[in-house]
Amino acid sequence: MNSLDNIRFVLVGTTHPGNIGAAARAMKTMGLTKLHLVEPLHYPNAEATARASGADDVLANATVHSDLVSAIAGCHQVFGMSARLRHLPVPVVDPRQAVEQIQQQPDDTQTAILFGREHSGLSNEELDRCHHLINIPANPDYSSLNLAAAVQVFAYELKMSFDPSIEVGRIGEDREAIDAKDLDHLYQHFEQSLTEIGFLDPANPKNLMRRLKRVFNRADLDRNELQILHGILRAAENNKGERS
Repeated sequence: MNSLDNIRFVLVGTTHPGNIGAAARAMKTMGLTKLHLVEPLHYPNAEATARASGADDVLANATVHSDLVSAIAGCHQVFGMSARLRHLPVPVVDPRQAVEQIQQQPDDTQTAILFGREHSGLSNEELDRCHHLINIPANPDYSSLNLAAAVQVFAYELKMSFDPSIEVGRIGEDREAIDAKDLDHLYQHFEQSLTEIGFLDPANPKNLMRRLKRVFNRADLDRNELQILHGILRAAENNKGERS
């Protein structure tokens, strides 16, 4: 299977430096790092760095070329991104179909994805160097995406195909797991507290406790959350005692 490290995004003739930075950010969020620039109008540029918003390493390692030929040198397959379907003998695929083709290539296959100018896209001469044209299905009445948005769409499709895993957890918080005994204790505490405050009638409980158990079984509670619930129940009990 091919690797994301073998895929380069080539921005051709980008006129707005902010789009370069935004494209770098879109790439980094999806694990892509190989950025190539062909004759950018303004680069390096402070606005590109600002729009990169933390993807400075992708910008710093970007390769600037004076022509497209050098930007795609060594690539075995070249895809051209275009919003316009042209009357050219170039096979047209959507992003997912393009990613499928990339995945099927040998491990050492080098791939280039070309993105054209903001206002005019890729020229016919540049498309002549592409093996396939990628078209993002969009509103036919307004199909032109911002450059960085197009980069994000394709980068996302690559990420989902190469590594769709989601890292479960919460930023800045270590979750301590609880076990069945902890939940049983919580359920007992709920039954005791709800009875004490008059919300649960032991003589006619119906399905209240069963439904509460279902709620908390779905909730995937951690140790901190468990302690919060016990604290709420104790506060409710104390408040009931004070009013009595």
